[in-house]
Amino acid sequence: MIRPIPLPFYAKLCFVLITLICFAFIFCLGKDIITPVLMAFLFAVLLLPVFTFLNGKIKIPRHIAAAICVLLFAAFIVGILVFISYQVKNIASDFDIIKKNINAFIAEIHKFINENFHVSIGEQKKYLDTVTKDSVKNSNASIGSFIVSLSDLLLDFTIIPIYTFLFLIYKDHFILFLAKLVNSEDHMKLKGILSQIKVSINNYIVSLILEMIIVSILTGLGLYIVGVKYFILLGLITGILNLIPYIGIAIAGVITLFASLTGTGETSIILSILIVNVIVQLIDNNLLVPLIINSKVEINAFVSIIGIIVGGAAAGISGMFLAIPLLAILKIIFDRIESLEPWGYLMGNHVPRKFKWRMRRMKTEN
Repeated sequence: MIRPIPLPFYAKLCFVLITLICFAFIFCLGKDIITPVLMAFLFAVLLLPVFTFLNGKIKIPRHIAAAICVLLFAAFIVGILVFISYQVKNIASDFDIIKKNINAFIAEIHKFINENFHVSIGEQKKYLDTVTKDSVKNSNASIGSFIVSLSDLLLDFTIIPIYTFLFLIYKDHFILFLAKLVNSEDHMKLKGILSQIKVSINNYIVSLILEMIIVSILTGLGLYIVGVKYFILLGLITGILNLIPYIGIAIAGVITLFASLTGTGETSIILSILIVNVIVQLIDNNLLVPLIINSKVEINAFVSIIGIIVGGAAAGISGMFLAIPLLAILKIIFDRIESLEPWGYLMGNHVPRKFKWRMRRMKTEN
């Protein structure tokens, strides 16, 4: 039996950092391929209980059970998209009202700037015309980038269900592969890691869905109170976009402000919508996220923010969405490996009340 070679701390630190850098480099290099695979892996873990029930309890063949799981999940997503598109169609029918209220709102803004900053309406319109012309000149590149992003999104929507289907079919195959990578005496540790990863990912995704539902209800209720017409649709859109860290709620706010113009162009309704969004975000960030999300993945806020920023820089919105579950998987692995346990503790949300150094006293000889 080969004995492990004891290494000093700086050597272990170098190996850990080099390994993380290599994984990060590989991910950045192949993000267009790796990102859909990771998304499919998360969805496969979420659907695994349904697949186990169909295949194990009801004795439905593996391929058919996997296909049913994927079709049910796809039907759920398509149902939400159909509902949103139906509501958006109603908003589009009010386009003339929106245009009229936008003009009224812009007129109020011009008047406010003229009265408080002493800038004439003519100068304001001249500045807006200049900005509009510059935007039109740069629109060709933006349109091209949008088309590329849209094509990538359609490709992901096509290939992610296929990957999810294959993950469910070859689940045992992948587990056996991992078992062949480690010694037989470490199989119990590997089994514990895989079980904890499954539980953590399931808890995280279920918590996200629960958070989305609560945010949708709170936003819809607030918009209903202030008198916004399509409060159900806008609440649902806010809840869905809230899944995207940081930028999602900003996009939802812009959509809500635009849709509110189907009713009136008064400044008071705009301020009311902003107040509703701020209140909902305060409840979400200070109550829902700590109780629902952080308690499930056990990742502290500092590591979560850094992970989301790095994920966004590496793979955009998909990277921001994948950051937390990937960090949770890393923490589970670190916690189960003795040499990496301090790194797992660093990522955790357990904060000691106080810390005392434990130092041995050296005996002095007289």
